[in-house]
Amino acid sequence: MKILEELGIEPKDIELYKTALTHTSYANEHKCESYERLEYLGDAVLELVMSEYLYNNTDFPEGYMTKMRAHYVCENALYEYSLNFHLNEYLRLGRGEEENGGRLRKVIVADIYEAFAGAIFLDQGIEKAKEFIYKTAIPYVKNPNDIFYDDYKSKLQELVQTDQRGLSYEIVDEQGPAHNKLFTAVVKIDSIVYGKGVAHSKKEAEQEAARNALEKSVGTHD
Repeated sequence: MKILEELGIEPKDIELYKTALTHTSYANEHKCESYERLEYLGDAVLELVMSEYLYNNTDFPEGYMTKMRAHYVCENALYEYSLNFHLNEYLRLGRGEEENGGRLRKVIVADIYEAFAGAIFLDQGIEKAKEFIYKTAIPYVKNPNDIFYDDYKSKLQELVQTDQRGLSYEIVDEQGPAHNKLFTAVVKIDSIVYGKGVAHSKKEAEQEAARNALEKSVGTHD
């Protein structure tokens, strides 16, 4: 696997890396394991490495470090890291998912970044996993940019808090097969719907609903 050569990794178990790049659609068709369990592990590895980096390289207070970490481990950030490193080119997708553009679907491309980090951790240990994250993610922390979506939910929360109004999100619709769901979310302020969002994950649908509310009803965003 060329991508492992680029990282200077001689795999002890190549199957781990194949699994990290296997979507549920492919797993269902070929009766093998998908990346979901490795994604769970990689999420923890990424948070640890990012937390350690921020602790050792900044003097920010805990609250601000938490906010920074959230920005650099969100779905949009993972999508960027993964695309930039061409991980999506190695994806194993089911026929339908491939035809429907799954190789560029944000939630899938973001997920395999964490799964790949989890595979490196299991196969090579924490230091190699750290090298991977330092090569692919930390450069974005060192050179901040605004390629990631703003956290619209936080912006909306701050705006609503100043008026002491109630804020809530609700998933009002789910469509499509399990591996390719489309979620519709609404955001309510004092029980009145102010925004609506549609996306392939619940979290992103809520972000879209918050963005919609900020744009048209509650105020303006940057």
